[in-house]
Amino acid sequence: MTVKYEVASKPALATLAVIVWIGVLLQFWLSINLALANGKTVIDGVVVFFGYFTVLTNLFVALTATLPLIAGSNSLGRFFAKPMVLGCATTSILMVGITYHFLLRNVWNPQGLQLLADIILHYAVSISTLVYWLVFSPRFRLGVFAPLAWCIYPLGYFVYVFARGELLGSYPYYFIDVARIGYRQAMLNSLGLLLAFIALGAAVRAAAALRNRFRALPNPAGG
Repeated sequence: MTVKYEVASKPALATLAVIVWIGVLLQFWLSINLALANGKTVIDGVVVFFGYFTVLTNLFVALTATLPLIAGSNSLGRFFAKPMVLGCATTSILMVGITYHFLLRNVWNPQGLQLLADIILHYAVSISTLVYWLVFSPRFRLGVFAPLAWCIYPLGYFVYVFARGELLGSYPYYFIDVARIGYRQAMLNSLGLLLAFIALGAAVRAAAALRNRFRALPNPAGG
């Protein structure tokens, strides 16, 4: 299916892309500089940077916002323009914001540019993506099992982060830190987060369905 953007959709998507890329690039620069300041290498900074669900999900949103605009005519651009992909990205970034607000924001006290990066990556991108989803995204229908399909992304992250932890001996978040709390508790915490993700995905899908009550769906034969 070819996604048809309304007049206001492309500027809104471009705005989202600018916001998220600013946050991602700022955090990348901060991660590299922190590694160097601690006597480590650029590679060490890159490894730490790509360990966080926050970073990976912001990159997911960045690709979802950017590729349909700059590569909409090829297969990659069309893939990231799919409503299912956008729905997964929206659910995931909302999970980032909610989890950070309730579980992580009191764990540390970022200052200066790190505080700015945190605000962008956890709040500004989450809110902007939600606004785009509710107001500007193209019209579509989503199947009832969409939230379950979206779980492939966080499940993939859990597999990655546990394998990464075994290799490096470190974990990005305290609630999945096997070295501190053991595999049993880390798995239970992961299951709880996955169930929360499913519930949030259901809410994201329901919001789109409710929106569609007020916006006429396109003729399926037309695209």
